[in-house]
Amino acid sequence: MENSPGPRAGRKEWTALGVLMLPLLLVSMDVSVLYFAIPYVSQDLEPSATQQLWILDVYGFVLAGLLIVMGDLGDRIGRRRLVLAGAAVFGVASVAAAYAHSAEVLIAVRALLGIGGAALMPSTLALIRTLFHDAEQRAKAVTLWTGVMTAGISLGPVVSGLLLEHFWWGSVFLVNLPAMVLLLVLVPLLVPETATVVHGRFDVLSAALSLGALLTVIHGIKEWARHGYELLPALCIVVGLVLGAVFVRRQKRLTHPMIDLGLLGRRTFGGPVSAGLLAMLATVGMAVFFTQYLQSVLGLGPLTAALWSLVPAAGVAVMAPAGAALALRTDRAYVMGGGFLLAACGFLWLTQLRTDSPLWFALTGGAVYAGGLVAAMTLANELALGAAPPERAGSAAAVLESGQELGGALGMAVLGSVGAAVYSRDMADALPAGTPHADVVGETLGGAAAVAAELPSATADAVLTAARDAFTHALDVAAVGAALVMVGAAALSVGLLRGAGGVITPSSAPDVGLSGSGTVPHRGTCTGQVACPAAPLGTGDQEVI
Repeated sequence: MENSPGPRAGRKEWTALGVLMLPLLLVSMDVSVLYFAIPYVSQDLEPSATQQLWILDVYGFVLAGLLIVMGDLGDRIGRRRLVLAGAAVFGVASVAAAYAHSAEVLIAVRALLGIGGAALMPSTLALIRTLFHDAEQRAKAVTLWTGVMTAGISLGPVVSGLLLEHFWWGSVFLVNLPAMVLLLVLVPLLVPETATVVHGRFDVLSAALSLGALLTVIHGIKEWARHGYELLPALCIVVGLVLGAVFVRRQKRLTHPMIDLGLLGRRTFGGPVSAGLLAMLATVGMAVFFTQYLQSVLGLGPLTAALWSLVPAAGVAVMAPAGAALALRTDRAYVMGGGFLLAACGFLWLTQLRTDSPLWFALTGGAVYAGGLVAAMTLANELALGAAPPERAGSAAAVLESGQELGGALGMAVLGSVGAAVYSRDMADALPAGTPHADVVGETLGGAAAVAAELPSATADAVLTAARDAFTHALDVAAVGAALVMVGAAALSVGLLRGAGGVITPSSAPDVGLSGSGTVPHRGTCTGQVACPAAPLGTGDQEVI
């Protein structure tokens, strides 16, 4: 049964949303803010190679592993309360990270930052349902949430580079503090608390199983992307899948489960989650290649590359309102499918990159795929949030975000492995016999550059030319893979979601969830808010090839 439209939000609710966007921006920035700072951290704290990797990775690992746990906890204790607790933890951890005196301390406080971030991210998305009862306004708020989250990841390296020109490496953490203090002051005044509607005892075993499953799977996938197939990463993935199966089995038996498996099985929720996973697989996988192409092939400096990588937001500025306009006239499933197909065209454009391609050519391809992805994913996020019963909005948002985290890890592993194989094969054919350190040169473009720096100029030029050609060919092949994934996401969106969202009517979309009703509601859609690429160009997690 459909309800009448909810009351429209006023200035107070929109101001509250703006306040909630501050921690979201900073939490997403912390994923990538250390990319430029890590050389200074290494010089000051002298971490081992393993410790350096953990300094970079532990924040994302803990954040991804705890999203589901924190989403459920917010539904039980109140999302505003969890936001305040997360802000306090994030602020304290930021100060501790800035003044860390050893690699071990920095790793520990980066993990603490992940705990605070995990408390903030699903709660900020879930609170949109508390603040915005009108479907059209809620869709605008979800669009803004999506844009701020992805913008933060893109802005992380830029902010880091600018701060490091004037301050020490700890400044990249202290920038979080003013926003967290502001959050602690304003949230109690502007954001209403959600009632505790999920009853039953918090299941510690489910939390441990969820954390263990996500951490081991994502860690195994990242190690596979970094080193290729090895026994230990494969065992991590297997163990994670087993823990995940036990977790799912336990949820079926609990009266008050951490995840509503029935909701996950509905096409209006499971479909967007699957689409988000595929979208992040393609975009994060390609971001690794794009970063190195700008820096190691075109020769841009790190900060210059990070600044240029923001240009594709122009594609989003065009496609976000276009997607909104189309959703007013046709089924949102077709709009989502069209967005993914446009993203596929952008990836196919990148298959034409060469070592001497002009910068504008690469950025145009990035703008096309970023615009298509945001047009599709904003609709997907809003549809998934609208499909969840209001009392489980926190856990629903956490599942949606966890799927995207897993998709990003898969992207680095799958597309990274494909690209590495192409690069190694091309280098094996191109290098003359007797090339010094041929094994290192044939593994990664970074390795080839390091070896070339120690060779005579003529030999070095030949090695670098071969390496750049091989890398660009690898990027082309990976872009084909990303395009195929986008075609699959388009087919999934149309096949699963056709008729699920209907044609959007801005002023009359009812504010109903799917709990206790077999009727699929009509929902609002995104508007002309400017968001950033679903995965940032120029901010790849690791060097793959």
